[in-house]
This record gives sequence, structure tokens and C-alpha cells, in this order.
Amino acid sequence: MKIDEIFSVKNKVAVVTGGSRGIGEMIASAYLANGARVYITSRKADICDAKAIELSERYDAQCISLPSDLSSVEGIDSFVRDVESLEESIDILVNNAGAAWAEPIDKFTERGWDKVMDLNVKSVFFSTQKFLPLLRKSASQDDPARVINIGSIDGIGTPVFETYPYSASKASVHHMTRVLAARLVKENILVNAIAPGPFPSDMLGAAVEHNYEGIISRNPVHRMGRAEDVGGLAIYLSSKAGSYTVGETITCDGGTISSSGHDLSE
Repeated sequence: MKIDEIFSVKNKVAVVTGGSRGIGEMIASAYLANGARVYITSRKADICDAKAIELSERYDAQCISLPSDLSSVEGIDSFVRDVESLEESIDILVNNAGAAWAEPIDKFTERGWDKVMDLNVKSVFFSTQKFLPLLRKSASQDDPARVINIGSIDGIGTPVFETYPYSASKASVHHMTRVLAARLVKENILVNAIAPGPFPSDMLGAAVEHNYEGIISRNPVHRMGRAEDVGGLAIYLSSKAGSYTVGETITCDGGTISSSGHDLSE
């Protein structure tokens, strides 16, 4: 029952989509700091490449950049082929890449709806599907492979902003997690989800003009999420400590959902 054994991800191979910033970067950093090799991807090649170099140097570990657009199956196929050319198997897949779009209900566009649903829902399913051959190669009953889907508390409660497809997409991710878990546990692949609350990010920052004071004041623990919060949870779900946790959506929100509701802004 030693910490460095039951929570170990040393020598694991992880893929973190949307790993160049925000929560994806936080999770990738947690893996790298604890001895895993990590592949990150994002649409912007220069940013993704620079972040991989930065994280490799910071943690004296291997962070590899494979820029990709995961909003289409063609882009997912290309990304998986890139990983397959470098690895015979992977141990962990974190489906984190996502998008948000806010517009008033009377003006909400099909373009915004499709962009969010394609990246937040379709890509989660097809990324998992396409990576199954590599996950199966590492999976065993003693040490299952892992899939971690990043949902949101907006998929559980009512969001503050008018981000209709975002909340719908994250609710879909939570339920898809349960469905995938029931199917893939038979192959020693464990699927769970994390539903983060407010963390500093470009996505949330743009909505509040990077002024988090109002969010902090409403949060039961009176702060934003930290890298250790979501990174530690990802390590738990990826290690022996989490090997009996299957099909769960775990909130990581400072008590936001359990303590208060949300109302759409007028």
C-alpha cells in the first residue's frame, strides 16, 4: 500500500488530446512529472511543438508533439497513424480536446453547434475507437489500460453562459463514458470521466475577460482549480489505486455542483 506503488504511472505511455494548454496541459504535466511518456496534440502546430519542448525540459521527460485536427475522423485517423508509427501500444488515452461556443438562443448558429458537437462528442468516440488496437495491446486484468474523458460540471448542472451545445455535449460525454465503460471493461480497458469546474484557461478566461474574482467568490472553497487538483485525479484514475473505478464521472470543482445551482445569464 505504498504511495509510490499504488499511484505510479512510471513508464506508462499516455496520449493527451488538447494537451498544449489548460486542463490538458495540467494532466500531461502530472504524467510527465511522474515518469510517463506523453504525446500531446492540438490544432496549432507551433504552439503544440513549443509546449512539448517546454514540458520535456521542465520535467526531464519525453513529451512529444503531434499536431492534429480531431474534429473530423480523417484528422483522428492521421493522428492515430502518427502515434502508431512511434509506439506499439499505449496505456492511457485522455480525451480532453474540446471547444465552447456562446450565443443568445435566438441567434445561435448551426456552425457553432456543429463545431462544439464534432469536437466534444464525435471526436471522443472516434478517438477511443481508433486507439483501441493500441490500448488492447497494453491491457491486462492486473494492469488495465485507461481512457479518461474530460467532461464538465456544465454537463451536470445548468451553465451560467448560453453555451447550449457545450453543456449538451458534456452531458453526452458523461453518458458515453458509462456506455463505453460497460463495453470495454470486458477487454480490461477502464473508462472514466472527470467533470472539472472552474480552472484558469483560455476558454473560460475569454468568457469572463480573465477576471476570475466573481467565480472565486461563488466557489465553496474560494479559489480556482489548480494543476494538482485535476492532475492528481488523472493519476489516480490511471494507476493501481483507480483500477476498481469504472464508468464514473468524478467532479473536480471545489464543491460547486454539490453546493449551489446555476442560472442562465439574461
